[in-house]
Amino acid sequence: MSRSSTLHSDLVVLGGGIIGLSVAWRALSRGLQVTVVERERPGAGSTHVAAGMLAPVSEAAFGEEDLLRLNRESARRYPAWIEELREASGRDPGYRACGTLLLARDGDQAEALEREAAYREALDLPARRLRPSEARRLEPALAPALRAALEVPDDHAVDPRALAATLAMAIERAGGRLIAGVAARELLRDRGRVTGIALAGGRRVAAERLVVSAGCWSASLAGLAEDERMPVRPVKGQLLRLRDPAGPGLLDRVVRTEDAYIVARGDGRYVLGATVEERGWDTSVTAGAIHELLREATAVVPGIAELEVEESLAGLRPGMPDNAPALGPGIGPVGLHWATGHHRHGVLLAPVTADLVVSALLEEPLPAFAAPFSPARFAVGVAA
Repeated sequence: MSRSSTLHSDLVVLGGGIIGLSVAWRALSRGLQVTVVERERPGAGSTHVAAGMLAPVSEAAFGEEDLLRLNRESARRYPAWIEELREASGRDPGYRACGTLLLARDGDQAEALEREAAYREALDLPARRLRPSEARRLEPALAPALRAALEVPDDHAVDPRALAATLAMAIERAGGRLIAGVAARELLRDRGRVTGIALAGGRRVAAERLVVSAGCWSASLAGLAEDERMPVRPVKGQLLRLRDPAGPGLLDRVVRTEDAYIVARGDGRYVLGATVEERGWDTSVTAGAIHELLREATAVVPGIAELEVEESLAGLRPGMPDNAPALGPGIGPVGLHWATGHHRHGVLLAPVTADLVVSALLEEPLPAFAAPFSPARFAVGVAA
């Protein structure tokens, strides 16, 4: 192999979705020379399909308080992170401070929503019970037959496609290298340390640090022993992208029920999603799933039925056994770091993931709230 076929970098980031791009940009801002390797194009994969809800309070789940703390910390960092990114790229990342309404359309859903409200109240999370009439004053397009509502004003949203394009621009402006359309063939190592990565086609990138942020493909990298891999799996989600020919105005806030959500982009486009299916690597769009999403959505926002369908999509979220991401080192050769397994929260967790992973790369002490997300929790012999 010729000398020219080997590139040199301080850090290789494997995966050019929201997480990988965010880690790369933060690493560049901290003075590292960075190469991003993406097998398709930046922002492909789950980023292309994601709805972009920044909803730590709406998505708070019983028994996931550590994850809630991480989600809220990332949401707290989001506005400043967006402004920094906007300045660095000269682009609009598509961020909207819009709030969320959690809705119940029947008695059973109202009982479940009250349990959710009580849980948030016990944790002192910002959420306010609303009468259906109050909810309709906030969003006049809501159906008159609603049974209950919960307002979460601090949950926001971002357009993941716009955010990915903005990150890619910021990386290029900062002198980062983006290698797109090339798959990673194998991790290179020597005497227990990362030495780089081999790419399809014969090129190599020499580096002493590697961050694996390839979503549900993170476990497939050659060059790792089985007990050095993260137990990440694909979790299918189907959704629709809709457009109102009349322009914006149907909804401003994110609207959610037990079984569906509607995210307004602010320009007359809406995302309706999303199923959660354990179907392996299947990315087919099925009539049954789309029918159920539309049925649920039109029950709370009848005007959804009048919108045009732009796309029907299915994507694969990276899921972990405990529904929480793996962030930093802990398994594998020295220099190997993980940023994967974010499941439904990848877009939300981008700022805090980038900060924590880059701090670990630079061997800085991490805050206590990062400890539950160490990849070391999956090491052989560690109790669950």
